[in-house]
Amino acid sequence: MFDIGFSELLLIGVVALVVLGPERLPKVARTAGHLIGRLQRYMAAVKADMEREGHLQDLHALRDQFEASKREVEQSVQQAVNTAQAEVTEQAQTIHAPLDEARQEVEAAVAPASAAQPQPDAEAAVPELAAAHPNLADKAPSTSEKTTG
Repeated sequence: MFDIGFSELLLIGVVALVVLGPERLPKVARTAGHLIGRLQRYMAAVKADMEREGHLQDLHALRDQFEASKREVEQSVQQAVNTAQAEVTEQAQTIHAPLDEARQEVEAAVAPASAAQPQPDAEAAVPELAAAHPNLADKAPSTSEKTTG
C-alpha cells in the first residue's frame, strides 16, 4: 500500500524500541496489530457494501427494464384484443343486418296474409286435399266415419 521495504520496517522497529522501551513495545505492537486488523475489516466491509450497492442498482435497472417490457406487452395485447373485438362486432353487424332485413320482410309479408285469410278447419281441409290429390282420396277418412268410428 505504501511500499515499505524490510529495511524501513527494521528502522521503525529499532526507533520504537528505543522510544517505548522493551516493556511497552509488545503491548503497543499488539494494539497496533488489532487496529490495523479492524481497519482492514472495515475497508473490506465498505468494499463489500459498495459492490452490493452496485449489484442492487443493476437489479433495479433490470427490474425497471422488465416492467417497461411488461407494460409494452400488456398494451400490445390490449390493442390486439380491442382490434379483434371491433372486427367481430363489425362482422356481426354485417351478418345480422341482412338477416334482420329479411326477417322484417318475411314478417311483413306473412302478417297481412294471415290476417286476411282465416285458417281453415282441419276437417274441412281433408276433402279439399283429397280432391286435389286423387290418390289420397282412398286413404282419407270421411267425416262421417270419424264420428261413428
